[in-house]
Amino acid sequence: MGKRSGQVVVITGASSGIGRVTAHRFAREGARLVLAARSAESLEEVSAECRARGGEALVVVTDVSDERQVDALAFAANAHFGRIDVWVANASVFSYGAFEDTPPDVFRQVIETNLFGVVYSARAALPFFRAQGRGSLVITSSLFGKVTAPYVAPYTASKHATFALAQVLQEELKGTKIRVSVVLPATIDTPIYQHSADSPGVEMHPLPPLVTPKRVAKAIVRASRPHGPRAKVVGSAQGSLIAFNGLAPETYKRTVRPAMRILGMRRTDSPQRYGNVFEAGGATNSETGGWAKHRRRRLLLVSGGALALAAAVRALRS
Repeated sequence: MGKRSGQVVVITGASSGIGRVTAHRFAREGARLVLAARSAESLEEVSAECRARGGEALVVVTDVSDERQVDALAFAANAHFGRIDVWVANASVFSYGAFEDTPPDVFRQVIETNLFGVVYSARAALPFFRAQGRGSLVITSSLFGKVTAPYVAPYTASKHATFALAQVLQEELKGTKIRVSVVLPATIDTPIYQHSADSPGVEMHPLPPLVTPKRVAKAIVRASRPHGPRAKVVGSAQGSLIAFNGLAPETYKRTVRPAMRILGMRRTDSPQRYGNVFEAGGATNSETGGWAKHRRRRLLLVSGGALALAAAVRALRS
């Protein structure tokens, strides 16, 4: 019997990256999984992977930016398995580019998916948790829920809001057996960057150092436990930026802009890309984005640290 034998776990954004690997980890612990995302084909792949790891899986194609679909997901989970023990609100989309270059419809859809997807998830899960007398909601926010950076305005705004929402829910649910936890990953090696909606002439690259999605999945599973952490940053190197920003906010701002421009952006002649912001498809829905195996990884790690340090020193002297 696994640690999660019999428990029912709903995971949104389960088709790739963090969600996919989290599903694998819960499956190894014997959970009964409800896998939600927009790509039916990818979900069926994940379902087979989970069954091979010892879990049961139900696939429910869901766009979390549609409240009715999220409600239907909750009812499908309860109808099939008879309960919901854990809900992992993980689905996210990404856009990259200057605020003025970001189309309003892209900005709106990032907020709809990343923020309202969590709002709808919480509203769908909580009635079942209250009826059962217990439950665990785990929200995947981001390091960008605690710090800011240029060129990622929609994503940063959405993740600040999801972190704040998690804190509010924790306060409101004190004294109950309903737990709310939030996980804040740093830069994770997932396909989200290939799926990004990039403004004309730019292409997003993840900032080093990269963290594996397995580390985030481990944190999510721990956070879902009765005595798990209420908030957990995954990626200690970039996580230190929270303290840096708190202690020296102006220096942080002068440091982060060149880091984003030099390490996070590649100039291209490409038109506006929409990635998977509006619909599933495009780049592969795999566990990782393959960034850690990139031939320039070592150079990026070294140059990234050197550039950040140099920028910080220049900022402190100015």
